[in-house]
Amino acid sequence: MTRQARELIEGQPVLIIVDIQGAENPTDDGEDRDIPLMPGYGDRMQGAPAMVAAARRHGVPVIFFQEAHRRDLVDFGRELDGAEDIHLLEGDPGTEVSADLGMRDDDYFIRKRRYSCFFGTELEILLKGLKADTLILIGGHTDVCVHYTFVDAHQHDYFCRVAEDIVAGSSQAAHDAALNAMEYLQTGARRTSSEVADAFAAWAARNQAG
Repeated sequence: MTRQARELIEGQPVLIIVDIQGAENPTDDGEDRDIPLMPGYGDRMQGAPAMVAAARRHGVPVIFFQEAHRRDLVDFGRELDGAEDIHLLEGDPGTEVSADLGMRDDDYFIRKRRYSCFFGTELEILLKGLKADTLILIGGHTDVCVHYTFVDAHQHDYFCRVAEDIVAGSSQAAHDAALNAMEYLQTGARRTSSEVADAFAAWAARNQAG
């Protein structure tokens, strides 16, 4: 059987910013943290503002996600049974979406309590309203929130892409394995941010041409 070749963007694209927050955007990888981070984690997030700007420039909807937990810890569930300690509590400065992203008051913003952006949120309703077909993911962790969101999106039949230079994981090995797992689900899922920006421009040009 011959497989149908897929474009980077199929139909309507949406850029999803996964948990780029104060506590999740470190510049000092040597500092002790509540969540394991691969070396260079903060450096990899530096490309996010340009990706947001490219999406805005070409009319691609952007959805910002914030992982946040109640201060009484009631919504952590089994999340603290693994490598992660208590993190991203409501009201803590580091829980806020990174100011570098330039999120606006009228932007799409969703707070989540668990890893996947689909789990217990209104994301699916919003995506239906936006008539989304292709989801482009950036943020962290590659092996946790990004990966789980990608899998859920895949199982909801969205085309999924990840800008692999603007995601970072809990370790280099976990980051690499997650990217390979996503590529396994959808061939061509792994893309660079420059490829995504070029695809945004081409998509906008096609729309203008009618």
